[in-house]
Amino acid sequence: MRKETQKLLVLSLLGLVSVNLTAQQKAKKDTIKGIDEVVVTALGIKRHDKSLGYSTQTVKSEEILKTQNNNWAQALEGKVAGLKVQTAGAGPLGTTRITLRGDISMNMGNNDALIVVDGVPLSGKKTGTGTAAYGAGSGGDLPIDYGDSFNSINPDDIESISILKGPTASALYGSRGSRGAIMITTKSGKSKKGKVQITFNSYSSYDSVLKWPDYQYEYGQGTQQKDKNGNYYYSYGLSVDGINTGSTSSAFGPKFAGQYYFQYDPNIEGQSLERKLWRPYTNNIKDFWQVGSNYSNSLSIEHSNETTAFRTSLSYLKNEWMMPNTGFNRLNAALSLDHKLSNRLKIGTKINFSQTKSDNLPATGYNNQSISYFMIFQNPNVDLAWYKPIWRKGQEQIEQVHPFSSYIDNPYLIAYENLNGTNKKTITGNININYQLAKNFDVTYKTGVEWNNELRTQRRPWSSANYLKGFYREQYIRYLDLNNDILFTYKNKFGNFGVNTSAGGNIRYHEYIMNDYRANGLNKVGLYQLSNATSLETKLPKPNDNQVNSMYALANFSYKDMVFLDVTARNDWSSTLPAHNRSYFYPSLSSSFVLSDIFKIKSDNLNFWKLRLSWSKVGNDTYNYMLEKYYENSAFTGSVESPLLYPNPNLKPEMITNIEGGMDFTVLKNRLTFNFTAYQNNSKDQSIVIPMLYETGYNKRIINSGELRNRGIEMTLNAYPIKNKNFSWNVNANWSMNRNKILSLPEEYQGKPYTMGSVGSVVYYNAVVGGSLGDIYGYGLLYSPDGQVIYDTDGLTAKPTEVRKIGNAYPKWRAGLQNEFKYKNISISFSFDGQYKGMAYSQSHHKMSEQGKLTHTLAGRDNPGGLIVGQGVVQNPDGSFSPNTKGIPVSTYYGDYYRRANVETNSFDTSFIKLRDARISYSFPKSVVEPLKVTDISLALFGRNLWMWTKFPLFDPEAATLDDSTITPGVEMGQLPQARTVGIQLNVKF
Repeated sequence: MRKETQKLLVLSLLGLVSVNLTAQQKAKKDTIKGIDEVVVTALGIKRHDKSLGYSTQTVKSEEILKTQNNNWAQALEGKVAGLKVQTAGAGPLGTTRITLRGDISMNMGNNDALIVVDGVPLSGKKTGTGTAAYGAGSGGDLPIDYGDSFNSINPDDIESISILKGPTASALYGSRGSRGAIMITTKSGKSKKGKVQITFNSYSSYDSVLKWPDYQYEYGQGTQQKDKNGNYYYSYGLSVDGINTGSTSSAFGPKFAGQYYFQYDPNIEGQSLERKLWRPYTNNIKDFWQVGSNYSNSLSIEHSNETTAFRTSLSYLKNEWMMPNTGFNRLNAALSLDHKLSNRLKIGTKINFSQTKSDNLPATGYNNQSISYFMIFQNPNVDLAWYKPIWRKGQEQIEQVHPFSSYIDNPYLIAYENLNGTNKKTITGNININYQLAKNFDVTYKTGVEWNNELRTQRRPWSSANYLKGFYREQYIRYLDLNNDILFTYKNKFGNFGVNTSAGGNIRYHEYIMNDYRANGLNKVGLYQLSNATSLETKLPKPNDNQVNSMYALANFSYKDMVFLDVTARNDWSSTLPAHNRSYFYPSLSSSFVLSDIFKIKSDNLNFWKLRLSWSKVGNDTYNYMLEKYYENSAFTGSVESPLLYPNPNLKPEMITNIEGGMDFTVLKNRLTFNFTAYQNNSKDQSIVIPMLYETGYNKRIINSGELRNRGIEMTLNAYPIKNKNFSWNVNANWSMNRNKILSLPEEYQGKPYTMGSVGSVVYYNAVVGGSLGDIYGYGLLYSPDGQVIYDTDGLTAKPTEVRKIGNAYPKWRAGLQNEFKYKNISISFSFDGQYKGMAYSQSHHKMSEQGKLTHTLAGRDNPGGLIVGQGVVQNPDGSFSPNTKGIPVSTYYGDYYRRANVETNSFDTSFIKLRDARISYSFPKSVVEPLKVTDISLALFGRNLWMWTKFPLFDPEAATLDDSTITPGVEMGQLPQARTVGIQLNVKF
């Protein structure tokens, strides 16, 4: 019987399912029939979901645009099982760390999923400032989130996103697909045949700080200093009341109770002539931050007929972030053209251009020059307005106003003088040609490019904490990623059997160049030019390119459209490996069984039942230039430096083996769809950098070693509790769990932990056989056999001599829940997501607790003598324990209990629930639209991060640190506030 497609519905299984309703099955209006999604798989090949033997999810453009994220990736958060979008909370550009099914590499910067745009794999290259997040007092600079090529993609141009979760699904992308792939398909103008359609999309949104630390404003600056009469007092500088107490960053001074003290006077830039009221300034941190804004306008034109499909778009976004004088502008332009030259020959091209410009992006990290550092050190009795002049009178551009410490930069100097600029141009595009050689045989050639060119600048004026004579830097960054593919495809059907086979090859070339110029000191104040340098440091670029040649083949077999078998094979030759190990082969197998058809189940209660099974092996090469000894360019022109890494001419590829199984169900007349997946990944022969003795002339070397196992479960649910002519309610839910285990480590460690990374020299990510990636190690408290904290006889906590495991940065599980209600022309949707457990260390909590800035440090301040006795025990000489009775000053107690090295007391559960997004929209009826000569008008109110529940004490439990260019989860190191966003959107189609 001939089937005629009746209409296309968008169901939102996390924005995931697009379904065809066929006229073959007549049903009531409250049922949903014939679910079979079309998915974009590896190499851009479109497949029906029921034929796939591995797990995928698809997010449509409607979901991405619901809350108008500046970064498309953040619209996926909580909507895809097994996917985590992590940012460092470092500003408006929001560089992302996107992982699928957890981490599988001991190199924390090598776990990101591959991003593919219109068949062009993006390199994902991130360039940092070369500085660590913890840099206080180091005299250097700090990390800045300049964004990456991912966040330059215009959300308005995205048609759909297919998530290929496991190595089997993305095996044909080789090394880069070993962590899964996210396939972005941009709009092409094929949807409206024979008619020119113009779409205008405009939105305005406003950002405010979602959550603040629990600051205390009951006590002011000081360290429990007493005057000659034995009373607590305050004095800015030496006065008749006593010695100076106004240079400390601690807030263990007198309670605000109407007293008068000699304090700072901004008019005379010194000690006040008379005593002033001792009072708190309760908004002296919050008032620095402003309401941020985003304004975006996007215009697209599309048209298609039987031979040609065309679309072009132009979009402009202006962002003013919550920190004053920060933000960016982004211009996007896109062109898509598909043309049928003849019945056999088709040609198409897509080009996307983006330019991101900013005069100033915020810096992050715990460093004298970051705004986070200022917020930590700001005291309750200090008026924010005292800093606004920026410069001391008569000392403009020479000496800043920072009256309480020369180590803390003025916040307005940070915002208006410490500028971090960027001008970044990105082009991604492809040209593809398809020629039909015979009835069932065709060939496709595609060439794709990713090109990035960026100029960065950093300005530091005279008297800044780490650059007393100023600093200026220019970075010129360029990288190019070229892909050339050819694919021969044969399709046919022999009775009940279907065959679809392809074979082809790929050549990928990647090149990266960075020129770095630094003016260390400025001869003339306020003149930011390299020619004004007192000392010019030039770092010439070194070669940084690689090439991978590949051959691959795939075959899809089907029987009666209910049993499917896929076989893939790929061989790579990588320039980063030695000639004898350069070639590596890896295959995959996947199968799908439509059990409801095999067992001929015809029931309204069970409509569809599929079993999925897959196995794959995926190879991965290594870092550039690890095989031979290469000298590095020195900062001194014309000279070189000997490398500190000992090369390994016998490196071999890493191999990742994946097994996966799952089932898909639709029941109750297709009102409810359920997907279940279980998987295991094993990674062997990872490229690991281990230390060496300095006596050898090197400090590290690279080897192949280690084995890691990743296991997990994913579940998704899509349901229509109500669906009729006027009203529908759609519910989508997902839940995922991932566990990894370290099975082996290099022999050199002989049972000792291998430190994969560290932050601030206090938090260590140690790998131990039997342990997990993300295990956080550090110093903590000592406990008696009955679990009580042990104190020394001096009243301070006993200090351990070795680090121990404190927790794990990754949660036990994650979940998301979306609801959408439609009544006639009104649509209401909202989305929750969250996680259970996980842990993060907070540098800000350590320092503000040590300084008495948080409310929990109020305990004990009213005790006699200002002393506090730590709850716990003291170990006696005979080994027994007795209660601790030693009282110590409150300031000493909190400084010790929450000292920086005590990772245990400064680490917290990162469980949370967030109202991630919400939206209410109205589509105007035809009676309004038609007289205006337009086809559709919709108006919407939306919000993001509107509410959050968490016990994490700082800004955001999804804490991570930007360390140079690496986003490290589980550590908060000078995190910036998270934004709550509300906005309005207008969409008009002509």
